[in-house]
Amino acid sequence: MNGPELLVPAGNLEKLRTAVLYGADAVYTGVEGLSLRARQAEMTIAELAEGVRLAHRRKVKVYAALNIFARNRDLALIRQRVGQLAEIGVDAVLVSDVGVLQTVRQVAPRLPVHLSTQANTTNAEAVRFWHGLGVSRIVLARELSLAEIGQIATAVPEIELELFVHGAMCLAYSGRCLLSAYLTGRSANRGECTHPCRWEYSLTERTRPEEPLVLTGDDRYSYLLSAKDLRMIEYLPEILKAGVTSLKIEGRMKSVYYLAVVTRTYRWALDAAALDPAGYRCDPAWLAELEKVSHRGYTTGFYLQSEGEKFAGVNLKESYRKTHGLVGTVLEYRPTEGRVLVELRNQLVAGDETELLLPDATLLLDSQAMTNEAGEPLAEGHNRYRVYFPVDREVPTGAVLRRRLARV
Repeated sequence: MNGPELLVPAGNLEKLRTAVLYGADAVYTGVEGLSLRARQAEMTIAELAEGVRLAHRRKVKVYAALNIFARNRDLALIRQRVGQLAEIGVDAVLVSDVGVLQTVRQVAPRLPVHLSTQANTTNAEAVRFWHGLGVSRIVLARELSLAEIGQIATAVPEIELELFVHGAMCLAYSGRCLLSAYLTGRSANRGECTHPCRWEYSLTERTRPEEPLVLTGDDRYSYLLSAKDLRMIEYLPEILKAGVTSLKIEGRMKSVYYLAVVTRTYRWALDAAALDPAGYRCDPAWLAELEKVSHRGYTTGFYLQSEGEKFAGVNLKESYRKTHGLVGTVLEYRPTEGRVLVELRNQLVAGDETELLLPDATLLLDSQAMTNEAGEPLAEGHNRYRVYFPVDREVPTGAVLRRRLARV
């Protein structure tokens, strides 16, 4: 690997395979009941063991998240899981809580430990402190600028630093939020966030409750608490100059389509930046690709902001933008027949603009050539249909198909 690793979310085994296929150097995934995501974005120990085997076969690392803020009732399970994770060979565990860190050091002292952004590490002395406790990598607080990050990397070169470069952000301090717990009883700090910051709100004055004030927004609502998504692909040379080890994509809850597009786009960009940092130019085609996944507008977050400046990531204008969506995934390529077998995940109508995403290219498919398994033409297919498309080159299993969505 030349340059920092590209670290990609893997909420389940299929997403892990997708991340590996499209160019991840490492993946991170939740451990059942002990990470800061819902259960559909966590793996059992058996699944993780299979994931480690799959990833290591391709020389991709696997990091397991144990980053809940633990209560006493969690500690016995944490001790059990740490021993299991060490046994199956994960490359590191990600923690937020000093009690969990202490448990890892006791149960598996040789298992590398990464510190979550939720530990809110904002200065070089804090980095030295955590390094002294056995932490080998720190995901710095998201509120830092690139200049501050560079200062920390220079002051404490013996520790690895990791940064988020793409994905959803929330209006919380280093990801620690009480809004979900307050409104729904489900705590974001225990992996149960209901994402109330994405809900639609209006602002009212106490004596005029029937006269909501809309500051700005779409035709329906303002999104007063919803942050834009982070996108740093245009500034990779500045990130490389800061001296970080790992560039992290957010999204264990996102679809395989999202992972395919974002992973391969950052793979292309990171390879280009590592090869020629001084000559790096963000290809407009990469920006166009990132517009084709669901997002809420993009921002550079705090990285290019001076302390005290207004955070530019608040999204007052819209909820989500979405121009393309998942069609299906490739089950098998049949070279002698010159076609691929695809399992559909959504409706596809003959004539829809359809593309096959390969790690190194995008192929336009003729959706009117779609057939069923008997070779009969199909006017449309639906979820779980198995269909064929003619393709004249090798296609890996797990490759993703997308279609352009109808314009609203």
